[in-house]
Amino acid sequence: MKIVFMGTPEFSVPILKALNEKYEIVMVVSQPNRERKKGQLLPTPVCACAKELGLNIIQPEKIGLEYEKLQALNADIMVTAAYGQYVPTKILKLFKKCLNVHGSLLPKYRGGAPIQRAIMNGETTTGITIMEMVKALDAGVMYAKASYEILETDNSSKVFKELSLIGRDLLMAKIEDIVSGKLQGEEQDESLATYAPNLSASEELVDFNKSAFLVARQINGLALEPGAVVKLKDFSFKVFEAKAVADHSDFVPGTVLSLKKQVLIKTLDGAVALNKILVPGKKVLDAKDFVNGQKILKEFDVI
Repeated sequence: MKIVFMGTPEFSVPILKALNEKYEIVMVVSQPNRERKKGQLLPTPVCACAKELGLNIIQPEKIGLEYEKLQALNADIMVTAAYGQYVPTKILKLFKKCLNVHGSLLPKYRGGAPIQRAIMNGETTTGITIMEMVKALDAGVMYAKASYEILETDNSSKVFKELSLIGRDLLMAKIEDIVSGKLQGEEQDESLATYAPNLSASEELVDFNKSAFLVARQINGLALEPGAVVKLKDFSFKVFEAKAVADHSDFVPGTVLSLKKQVLIKTLDGAVALNKILVPGKKVLDAKDFVNGQKILKEFDVI
């Protein structure tokens, strides 16, 4: 079976590797390299993996411009996993099947940030859906699902890793039955559809006027990329790990309650302990080390 694989972040890598072990990957498609380090562009995780495996790779700004190149491959199926770019219908029609490894239990959380938003919204369960790609956003037939329980200690980085492996195993278990037609799948219930658009910069700013549970979930849902932003007057830093803590004081949300071996900040109904902190230009520190190295006044108001 000849496969064209489309993916970009680390989430996609285990899936690409597993497919390559059993099938012929005739082309890998990834987003253009955009991340810079010391002035140089870094390859996307999928690009780096494809080169390591000796696979052909293209990284177009628009996949639709590569129609002729993909057509000439005569591939049987296309598999996408967090590719991050709209794939036009003319490309989808080149393949017998176009499968997507999606990071939610569809029809909930269609879109580009399902894992982060599931955590940020306080969901206790998420998962993977293997689905057929269609013109409408994440609206195709569902072939298989697998659930994952979101723990209080989970952040998006951990859940991405877990769902990547779940998605890999589920796809490899079902792909031949899907392609052969043995597994027909089921239509999605449109009345249950919810959406998870890509995150905006404004959503990175922590709002302490929410429950401690949701503030901690916002922070953990944004870790490690792009990171949640805490602003205390003119002082700003990123947080990558937080935990909800009981607090029955009547301080206003945003008040710094403690700087003794931790950074404890009041929320609407409790408090959150900030555990992993990054000041611009510095390295990520545990709260204890951060407190020892920073002079912060006791009572700040959130801007």
